[in-house]
Amino acid sequence: MSGDYTRAERVGTAIQRELSELVPQLKDPHLGLVTIQEARVSRDLSVAKIYFTVLEADPQETQKRLQKAAGFLRHELGRTSTMRTVPELRFVFDTSIEYGNRLQSLIEEAVSKDNKEKD
Repeated sequence: MSGDYTRAERVGTAIQRELSELVPQLKDPHLGLVTIQEARVSRDLSVAKIYFTVLEADPQETQKRLQKAAGFLRHELGRTSTMRTVPELRFVFDTSIEYGNRLQSLIEEAVSKDNKEKD
């Protein structure tokens, strides 16, 4: 059972690495600067959730465009990898960085306010 998890994790790492090279090659000027953060593959290797961040573009629009290119990207993964079958690709905007930045800003605000009250 743990072998499946390890295999899914290895496949996810390989997909993340490959997509990090393939996505910048897409000829879509509206994508912005996309970074593939993680690829989580289901235990049965049928679906891969691809978590991404983007600069200089709308996350929702980028997600739509990446999803539209998913067939092409999946085909390219099949050509360049040793996997017998390539999982279905589902792109998800990774909000963890935004959340972390917002949390950091709230902490800094609270510390600043606390320091002003002490003075």
